[in-house]
Amino acid sequence: MSLPAHAQQIEAAGRPVLELVTTLKPGQFVWSPGSAPEGPVLMVVNLATQRAILFRNGLPIGASTVSSGKPGYETPTGVFTVLEKKKEHYSKTYGNAPMPNMQRLTWKGIALHAGNLPGYPASHGCIRLPMKFSNLLFGATKLGMTVIITSFPVQPGQSTTPDLAAAIAPNATTLARAPFEWHPERSASGPVSVIISAADERAIVLRNGVEIGSAPVRVNGSIAGGFAYALRAWDATGQHWLKLQYSGAGQGMEVSPGEGDRFDAPWDFRHAVQTVLRPGSIIIVTPQTLHAGSSGSALTVIENDGGTR
Repeated sequence: MSLPAHAQQIEAAGRPVLELVTTLKPGQFVWSPGSAPEGPVLMVVNLATQRAILFRNGLPIGASTVSSGKPGYETPTGVFTVLEKKKEHYSKTYGNAPMPNMQRLTWKGIALHAGNLPGYPASHGCIRLPMKFSNLLFGATKLGMTVIITSFPVQPGQSTTPDLAAAIAPNATTLARAPFEWHPERSASGPVSVIISAADERAIVLRNGVEIGSAPVRVNGSIAGGFAYALRAWDATGQHWLKLQYSGAGQGMEVSPGEGDRFDAPWDFRHAVQTVLRPGSIIIVTPQTLHAGSSGSALTVIENDGGTR
């Protein structure tokens, strides 16, 4: 498997990972795990910029150039989890092609793995990574890690964020007593993701890739291209979140504790969500619909069906 001649690791030398990511050339990556040696891991892949950023405990610890799906084989956007990991894997669809350090995102064939990095989308849908970066990533991740794939042409920024699942005052929402679904027994354990679609005015809660709840939710104000919240820690002082924004200037957006009031949802649903959140949980807010076949573009959200590639 060939890689560009200039494929190499770039030393951080004290510079922020989010600053270095914009300077990377095809095949280059940066790895700085010392800033967060432990904690929940989240990966963000940006198809527009052909970059990936790895966060641990809310801090960026690595970034890399990637090569995603070429025209006709576009990599889907959405929220995924790592379903399977194999150090040595070969494609059953594309001539037994090697896929080192494979981390499967869908049973239909989309995965993270080492591969050729020409500087533009060139794969059959997978996300190719530099060989050494893919090896480091493989050692840092676990099954169930959340991977967000977006196509907005910006890099994520960091900021503090409010507790979106916190209880709110009576009469603060018209959906306070609206009916909702809650079935935590469908999946007793595993990583939790909450997906809020402004287009559908609905939220769904997934645990280990299984839907355990849903409710009507209205988002007040503009959400531009969408954003995500990752719960990086929960201690005696409260919840500590990382915010990732995918539109505008791509910088961190400072928000007040009252930001949670933008989310109009049933009181009891908020409380139920609070009971399942753990460090590493993700809340995704998207302007896109979750329904395939609608007038807008559908967002892929964590699949759990079987299959092989």
